[in-house]
Amino acid sequence: MTSIPHSQASHRETVPSMADKAALIDIICGAARILPVITIEREQDILPLADALAAGGLRTLEITLRSEHGLAAIRLLREQRPELCIGAGTVLDELMLAEAEAAGAQFVVTPGCTAELLRAGVYSPLPLIPGISSASEIMLGYALGYRRFKLFPAEICGGIKALKAFGGPFPGIRFCPTGGVNPGNLRDYMALPNVMCVGGTWMMDKTWIREGDWQRVETSSAEALKLLG
Repeated sequence: MTSIPHSQASHRETVPSMADKAALIDIICGAARILPVITIEREQDILPLADALAAGGLRTLEITLRSEHGLAAIRLLREQRPELCIGAGTVLDELMLAEAEAAGAQFVVTPGCTAELLRAGVYSPLPLIPGISSASEIMLGYALGYRRFKLFPAEICGGIKALKAFGGPFPGIRFCPTGGVNPGNLRDYMALPNVMCVGGTWMMDKTWIREGDWQRVETSSAEALKLLG
């Protein structure tokens, strides 16, 4: 169970340093290992889906803001499933960052990065994991104190080869590769010293969710973690 002070989740009274945020990201990602990237299509799916993932061992969840239910899902899970660690994904700008914070998100993940969003993240109490796909984007974040990034879309951006290459010029940087990660390459990604966790969706097939087959979600989640030993 990842414990995050409430003041960091929903207030601007105290803004941790970037080093403290990186340390918190390490705790979150170290506990998660696999981060389910969830887009809620129906409000009725929020709790049973989270419960199925948690029953399979995945208790750190990234709720994307790709649908109208994203913020409501974060609020509901923070209220009714406080034992889970809930983050906001697909955060695209400062407004969405503020909305995620107000909803109670405990961390934030973005698909890419802009100078404006990176600067907003520095002053937010939430730890932010910016999405990158190039060395230049890493350097943009690095200049502002970021040391933890999401490689997205991982497989298209070079995947394991890219992460190995980034390890040379950026020895202190760690990544959460997302996009194309699956049971076939999961262990190869996690074996890299600069990978802190991976993001994915394979453990919650849309058909299973649509049909309410929560047992398959639970089983797939447990099988994914078993691959990591």
